[in-house]
Amino acid sequence: MKLSLPDFLQARVLVVGDVMLDRYWHGGASRISPEAPVPVVGVKNQEDRPGGAANVALNIAALGGKAVLMGLTGGDEAEQALRERLQAAGVDSHFHAVEGHPTITKLRVIAHQQQLIRLDFEQRFREQDSAALLEQAKPALTGAGVLLISDYDKGALQHVPELIAAARQLSLPIVADPKGKDFAKYRGATLITPNMSEFEGVVGTVQTEQELVDKGLALLEELDLQALLITRSEKGMTLLRRGCAELHFPAQAREVYDVTGAGDTVISVLATALAAGTDLPHAVALANTAAGIVVGKLGTASVSAPELRRAIQRQQGGGRGVVSAEQLLIALEDARAHGEKVVFTNGCFDILHAGHVTYLEDARALGDRLVVAINDDDSVRRLKGSGRPVNSVDRRMAVLAGLVAVDWVVSFSEDTPEALLEKVRPEILVKGGDYSEDQVVGGEFVKAYGGVVKVLSHVENCSTTAIVNKIKQDR
Repeated sequence: MKLSLPDFLQARVLVVGDVMLDRYWHGGASRISPEAPVPVVGVKNQEDRPGGAANVALNIAALGGKAVLMGLTGGDEAEQALRERLQAAGVDSHFHAVEGHPTITKLRVIAHQQQLIRLDFEQRFREQDSAALLEQAKPALTGAGVLLISDYDKGALQHVPELIAAARQLSLPIVADPKGKDFAKYRGATLITPNMSEFEGVVGTVQTEQELVDKGLALLEELDLQALLITRSEKGMTLLRRGCAELHFPAQAREVYDVTGAGDTVISVLATALAAGTDLPHAVALANTAAGIVVGKLGTASVSAPELRRAIQRQQGGGRGVVSAEQLLIALEDARAHGEKVVFTNGCFDILHAGHVTYLEDARALGDRLVVAINDDDSVRRLKGSGRPVNSVDRRMAVLAGLVAVDWVVSFSEDTPEALLEKVRPEILVKGGDYSEDQVVGGEFVKAYGGVVKVLSHVENCSTTAIVNKIKQDR
């Protein structure tokens, strides 16, 4: 499956569930307490991050989607900290404060990159609190692209069947991250995403792959679901759908650092991709890739669209090398999202020699990424004559792509690269030879949008024409 990022900016997701604050105390631990056999942590700083359904909404916003978040809080200092961080991330939060209840807070003490202890501050919400949240959420269903239910079994979703029924009346896709051993409350959802432990807690122990598929399909029928996504840790994910063969997605993580919030990332990417118009298998593949990123981070974390795009490029071998114009533009969008400066140069590069190599290394040193655009064979013949090029365009591109200094090589069919320049819009345009800046093709265009034009000198006594002439003389 060839992956690509959908337009997450078009996605609007309503998130309803158990919101919480993940609080981290960081410090050093160099001695044991004289009072008990426990380490003494000298707290140096505090970090607050949205957790639970709030982390789901944060992930959606990090992708560029529009997240509307609804949940129950305590109207306390923790709620204020939560609201401020969500607002800063662009999440539209609507909390129902319950007097006498704390905002659910999980305090983790971290020393030397290791979690030593977790302290939970919480009190289960009552049925009437959940009913109030339901009435608040129903009007917000209109205009949403997907309803995302984030259940941590803290009491906010005791009326989830009514919420699902209301969403179905509007033909709204419903994805749910379930909790507990009774999945009946999610009946009628489009998709639920239990992990393996949660799945076995409902259907019983699974011994084989076929048993997993059989029990999963039976659960689909029992709960009137359209799909079931089972997340399986190091075994990846399995997607089951009615009338379709099962799909297995291998785990993408290179190194697992912390699985905190990984489930939130999976369902947020999945829901945002669906809201952006992506089909379900593609959305699951994106979520699987995102999970591989987030488990490499410490604590509750989110994945941005540029991070996801770069991971996709790594998987598909698109990090550098020979590319089409369309592939180049995607790669450049990612590079710029990471603050990288793009350098552009062009030429025939028929017979690569020491002068070319030095020139390209000097060009690359001016920025972070170097694009080399080369004339195709027909345009070289028009410029150099019928005996050229000596090497075909595919061979010239392959040789250039092998140079450390070169990030991407792309060809163009016109005599000049002006049409390509208009699409690439490099920060720096470089040309070699005895030119002045105003003689560089495309230079005026680049300067017009604030770019820079540089002319680099050639290495003496190095030219393709001289090499070709010498070969002819030596025959």
